[in-house]
Amino acid sequence: MKMELIQPFINAADAVLAQALQAPTTIGEVSMEEEAYRRKGIAAMVLVNGDIEGRVIFDLEPKAARVITSKLMGTNNPDSDEFVPEAICELANQVIGNAVTVLNDQGFNFKVHPPEVHTSPRGIGNSEDTEAVVMCFETNTGAVFMNIAMRYNRRRKNDGD
Repeated sequence: MKMELIQPFINAADAVLAQALQAPTTIGEVSMEEEAYRRKGIAAMVLVNGDIEGRVIFDLEPKAARVITSKLMGTNNPDSDEFVPEAICELANQVIGNAVTVLNDQGFNFKVHPPEVHTSPRGIGNSEDTEAVVMCFETNTGAVFMNIAMRYNRRRKNDGD
């Protein structure tokens, strides 16, 4: 996996989380995975296709999800789960929007699909030729995991050869 494809997502997630939580984040564990991703909390997935293909999953521990929901909604009630799925999708939109701006400025053309809440107990697989980078952002309210599986579209790669 090319770092230039995933670095905009890492930078965007770090900035958006720090702003949403009004506290610094640190990047913890980073790993490469070929197996299906199993969510750890409340997750949203965003699909991308075009010059770049793949998906990004944002997976928040329940406490972190409630606190971020509360901050995004401007309330002090992090115990309510009613709006958590929508807030996690909004968080995904903000991160993807920032990353997409950087990638568009680099000349990539692609379509970003709306975030979908991932509720399946089964894992989300990768295609046979795509590895996923999984990283953990440590926050003062819990862990936020980001799973990125991106690759160049074969047509674009072949056009450049």
